[in-house]
Amino acid sequence: MKVFVIDQALCNGCYGCQIACKDEHCGNDWPGYQKPQPDTGHFWMKVLQKDHGQTPKVRVEYKPFMCQQCDKCPVVEKFPEVATKRPDGLVSIDPERSAGMKEIVDACPYGAIYWNEELELPQKCDGCAHLVDAGEIPHCVDLCATEALKFGDEEEFADILDDAELFHPEYGTSPRVYYLNAPGLFIGGQVYDGNEDEVLIGAKITLTMPDGSKQTTESDHFGDFWFKKLQPGKYTVEMNAKGYDVKTVDVDLDKSLNIGDFDLTK
Repeated sequence: MKVFVIDQALCNGCYGCQIACKDEHCGNDWPGYQKPQPDTGHFWMKVLQKDHGQTPKVRVEYKPFMCQQCDKCPVVEKFPEVATKRPDGLVSIDPERSAGMKEIVDACPYGAIYWNEELELPQKCDGCAHLVDAGEIPHCVDLCATEALKFGDEEEFADILDDAELFHPEYGTSPRVYYLNAPGLFIGGQVYDGNEDEVLIGAKITLTMPDGSKQTTESDHFGDFWFKKLQPGKYTVEMNAKGYDVKTVDVDLDKSLNIGDFDLTK
């Protein structure tokens, strides 16, 4: 069974995969697989961008997104006469038999299916099944400059899939697209000496996690500190520098936060 593996740490937001999908499908008819994708309005491969934090502590997350090729695909379950879960794991929608069936679009909880107004049929990524059947790889994977996108047999990636995450696993559809190194949320801040008007380097910063465990780091040469790859929840940040009072801040984290600059002389 085939899987996609997307390493978000390698994705730089170049949108090459999104362009590759257009290159492969706009103006091209692959009989038995796909009819041409419209030039505009469809994104069978789409790079989702999410900005984390607040100025000046901001990080940008890029997540290449397409049909998740679900094992428990609602489209296949509801429309078995036109949608197929192939033996290799890819999900395809027959371009001939699905004509006029706009209701298929709403069956996907991920919103990965588009309606082609001109041809009057639902369309989505099928993993470039026409290329896979020819012994090649999906065009988006082939053109990924940073190798953030990978495709192959599940067994090839057995050593890394234990650390991978699924996109919206709560949908219960068993996706076959795996994400590595999702950035999660962060807590960031800065410590300084207000009397000297200087940042504090090497201050010990302790984060108490929702489960009571702790993480520690030190402020850098800019007085900044970061805690990354966090989940939503209630945290406590403790700032401690030699010769200064200890300062604590409670954080109810539901999005990445720059909690501010802290004068440890006060």
